[in-house]
Amino acid sequence: MEAPLVLIVDDEAALARVVASYCEREGWRVALAHDGPTAVASARRLNPQVIILDVMLPGFDGYEVCRQVRSFSSAQILMLTARGEEPEAVAGLMAGADDYMVKPVRPFELMARVKARLRRDPVGPGTVPATEPGRPELIWRDWRLDPESRRVWWSGHELELTPTEFDLIAIMLRKPHSAWGRRQLLDRLGLVAVEHSIDVHVGNIRAKLAAWTDRPVIRTVRGVGYGLAE
Repeated sequence: MEAPLVLIVDDEAALARVVASYCEREGWRVALAHDGPTAVASARRLNPQVIILDVMLPGFDGYEVCRQVRSFSSAQILMLTARGEEPEAVAGLMAGADDYMVKPVRPFELMARVKARLRRDPVGPGTVPATEPGRPELIWRDWRLDPESRRVWWSGHELELTPTEFDLIAIMLRKPHSAWGRRQLLDRLGLVAVEHSIDVHVGNIRAKLAAWTDRPVIRTVRGVGYGLAE
């Protein structure tokens, strides 16, 4: 099996090369981009498994890169945000990022986060990676989820979800009557982000469901977190 490909997007070329060297020590293939348009073109051409994406870029910023990449790729996107700037992190998640880290980052911690992202997609990217071959579909009420093709439908409508959003629904569908705490969901997703990031991912899913329903398909459980509506 070919080694995973990590696309590193940062306008600081020296920093990007340092990150690349750590990735190469892990045995991963690496590609670099230093501006927004090149990042999108590289993601489209190379189909990376993971994209390490800085917010501040020439051409257009990391949020726009994220939005455009999400239109054709299910790559795991790890966004790098400025220290103490939670709005940046929230904006990145709303644009389609799966996780974020606050700069400056420690190389070994960054590598651990990339490994966690790769574990979500062990066979490579593509728009419908087969992460769970042979597992049966999950069907409950209006939901249908195919773990092999990583596709999910609600009431017959297919949802275009990010990898983290898909995994979030899959966790809930495996125990559809359960209420899930934010930290519990983060642990299951392999994320080290703040608990508020779960609210953003759930909000994104709800916004996508709003095209077909105005009822709370994902319920808020006061004092706990979230669960599927009965």
